[in-house]
Amino acid sequence: MMDNLRAAANNIVLKIILALIILSFILTGVGGYLTGGSGDYAAKVNGQVIERAQLEQAFQSERSRMQQQLGDQFSVLAGNEGYMQQMRQQVLSQLIDRVLLDQYAKKLGLNVSDDQVKDAIRKEAYFQTDGQFDNAKYLDLITRMGYSADNYAQSMRQQLINQQMLQGFGDSGFVLPSESQAMAALMLQERDVRLATINLQALQAKQTVSDDELKAYYEQNKSSFIAPEQVKVSYIALDAAAMQDNVAVTEADISAYYDQHQSSYGQPERRNYSVIQLKTEADANAVLAELKNGADFATLAQEKSTDIISRRNGGELGWMEPETTADELKQANLTEIGQVSGVVKSSVGYLIVRLNDIKPALVKPLSEVHEAITKTVKQERAVDAYYALQQKVSEAATSDNESLASAEEAAGIKAVQTDWFTRDNIPATLDFKPVIQSIFDGSLIGENGAPGSNSDVITVDGDRAFVIRVTGHQPEGIEPFDKVKDRVIEMVKRNKAVQEAKLQGEKLLVALKQGNGDEAMAAAGLSFGSVEKMTRASEDSQLVEAVFSLPHPQEGKPVYGMAQDRQDNVVLIALDMVRPGTLPADEMKTFISKMEESMTGIAFDALLSNLRKEAKITMGAAEQQPQ
Repeated sequence: MMDNLRAAANNIVLKIILALIILSFILTGVGGYLTGGSGDYAAKVNGQVIERAQLEQAFQSERSRMQQQLGDQFSVLAGNEGYMQQMRQQVLSQLIDRVLLDQYAKKLGLNVSDDQVKDAIRKEAYFQTDGQFDNAKYLDLITRMGYSADNYAQSMRQQLINQQMLQGFGDSGFVLPSESQAMAALMLQERDVRLATINLQALQAKQTVSDDELKAYYEQNKSSFIAPEQVKVSYIALDAAAMQDNVAVTEADISAYYDQHQSSYGQPERRNYSVIQLKTEADANAVLAELKNGADFATLAQEKSTDIISRRNGGELGWMEPETTADELKQANLTEIGQVSGVVKSSVGYLIVRLNDIKPALVKPLSEVHEAITKTVKQERAVDAYYALQQKVSEAATSDNESLASAEEAAGIKAVQTDWFTRDNIPATLDFKPVIQSIFDGSLIGENGAPGSNSDVITVDGDRAFVIRVTGHQPEGIEPFDKVKDRVIEMVKRNKAVQEAKLQGEKLLVALKQGNGDEAMAAAGLSFGSVEKMTRASEDSQLVEAVFSLPHPQEGKPVYGMAQDRQDNVVLIALDMVRPGTLPADEMKTFISKMEESMTGIAFDALLSNLRKEAKITMGAAEQQPQ
């Protein structure tokens, strides 16, 4: 790592890029991580240490990516300590796998150079603008993904090494033509079937049940008739966003805010520099003499600069703000456009610097930002008013704990009363984890289901808050027979219909196999339908499984079977023909490729499993799981 940084220090352009990266670290809070650390380790893999700091950074990166993907839903997961611990263990497991693969790659002699890593990053489509690598886009995207420039490069290096190993597996593994043909014939096989369905609903409508049957079923299946816990609540909702409509903002307020925050509405001064980088002071003085004699700066930069990146552009470095300007450029003390410095000594050799242009600091006029400031001031004042009101309502709800009357008066609005609901059908307005937890944790419920105390103010996302009072409670319990009798009747009738359909189907299947099927089917009012072509991809998986489990029929002699479809109807099956699957030559190539990919993936997983089995892996004290 330090060697890479020293190498980077020998290039003025890379120093500027490094300044940008360090600035992004500071802005995103990574700077504190880089300066901190711990002597403990997360794990040792065959003696190679995975530092706790590495794990923390990888965990935070994964957390950031999850938050980007799931948005507000992630806050629910983040509140689950068990889930976050599991995610941490998964991240550590991935780091261990990465070390194992890196060690194995070194054993095989596989390597990826820094130039290959840079080239791969530059070729990534999402880092490009108009077909060219865009450094600003690159830094922005990797920061939003939770990466630093260094650990993104390390991740890319590992990907390239893994690709080398995967390519090795792919080149060494192959599928015989006979194997691919046999697999295609089996997987793409078609079967011609005729079906006869014993309609369950028709049989169910004919069933009769006695009270004794119903009560017996109820007693044996009481666990199927459990009524979930139910509550009714009154609540007062406070919303900072809704309060903005009542906030008045004057022109004086807007002007005062603008004056206090002008730095937020502009752009700092930017400067455009060009450099010629040389190895020795003598070389630099010689070039400076040529410039004084009228030589073209860009031409000399292209011919003589040792900085291979900037010399392509005639030495030009582009526009830079003060925070991203290298110290050597500042030391040149250039103040006028077109001014050329003397020889500037630096850690990369000797520089001659030219100031190409200056863009002065700009501040947008109040007229351009008036609307945005108005909105901001309203938001800030609404939030202030919201927190003041929240405190007032909280005190009222606490002092008068027998109802929400005082809290209603403090809030200036009436409480909303809900109907009965359970954990599974929370009213949308109250569907927030802290609110649900307060309602159902029992602290707001009085004895025997009577109303209890008022909640404290419960804050949720988006500057919203609630005060809750449970006004009715029904604990979880078995529903009485009289309340569920209609459901019991339907269940018992359906069960009896299923049994009758299966019995009828089995009798018909015996007759079909014995050659007496026509008479039996006619007597039952059934007949087979027209021929259907069925593949393994057909929708009704239960029926497909039964069809493809039947043996191949002999010519002119169907094979019979029985199954149930997705609606639980009993289905009699007549299998007439089986045709092996085939593929055109071009599609067969794709099929073989997919088979080889599958084999490669299996081999790669087996490699990782074997590397783990043979490795000596020691977990750090903080990462050891309790037994």
